[in-house]
Amino acid sequence: MELKQAKRYQARMKMALQGPSGSGKTMGALMIAFGLTGDWGRVAVIDTENHSASLYAHLGSYNVLNLEPPFTPERYISALNFCENAGMEAIIIDSISHEWEGAGGVLDSHSQMVGNSFTNWGKLTPRHNAFVQRMLQSKAHIISTIRTKQDYVIAEKNGKMVPEKVGLKGITRDGMDYEFTLVFDLQNNGMGVASKDRTGLFTKNGVIGLNEAVGSTIKAWCMEGELVDEIEEFRSIIQRTPSHAALRVLYDQNPRFQQLLKGDFTSRKAELLQTQMM
Repeated sequence: MELKQAKRYQARMKMALQGPSGSGKTMGALMIAFGLTGDWGRVAVIDTENHSASLYAHLGSYNVLNLEPPFTPERYISALNFCENAGMEAIIIDSISHEWEGAGGVLDSHSQMVGNSFTNWGKLTPRHNAFVQRMLQSKAHIISTIRTKQDYVIAEKNGKMVPEKVGLKGITRDGMDYEFTLVFDLQNNGMGVASKDRTGLFTKNGVIGLNEAVGSTIKAWCMEGELVDEIEEFRSIIQRTPSHAALRVLYDQNPRFQQLLKGDFTSRKAELLQTQMM
């Protein structure tokens, strides 16, 4: 055993985008991947969505590996190995939901097994965990998309037990979000909010567009680059801005920070307005 001083080494991002159909998961993942690499030729999509990744070919010459059923954990692992061996720097898995709920996925395999259900889970869980660990240990940046659906609970209302909608639930094994460094929940048109953010880069931002600039910011954090320091410095400038008019000028003259620091601009605006009312 040995104690060492904590140090953050250069890392590869492991993140997820989750949202319903049509929320912009694939487009957002592609733009972030390009921001991470700066080279479409180093981006690969493992496509389980019936060739849907190719619909965005106008963006650039990224690579696509179309994965057909059965969607077993082992086939996902093989696809990751293939992309890594081809020199891909950012790998989009679109989506990991099929590994859990798709044809040949974990739930499908469990339903077809005979014998004790608990014992059968003891056989399937290690296979699923092997896939998760393969993602986390990848030498490439990993962007996983997760389908979501509405979840309901039974709640008491006016003396009656009625179903109540409680939000979006990812179609994957419970707790999968714990495995990622960064998770964005998507709304519509590629807009998302960070529901988990170990980087601290997007915590205050609120809803932002998932674009190339987001990928560039993540890359800088991974490499401990200058952009992260620049963002923190600009945050302090926003906090020191003395008036609403000056804040508007600062916003208009710095388009690269408009989306990344939207939450900071909004908070400072509210603070200034409250001061004026006092």
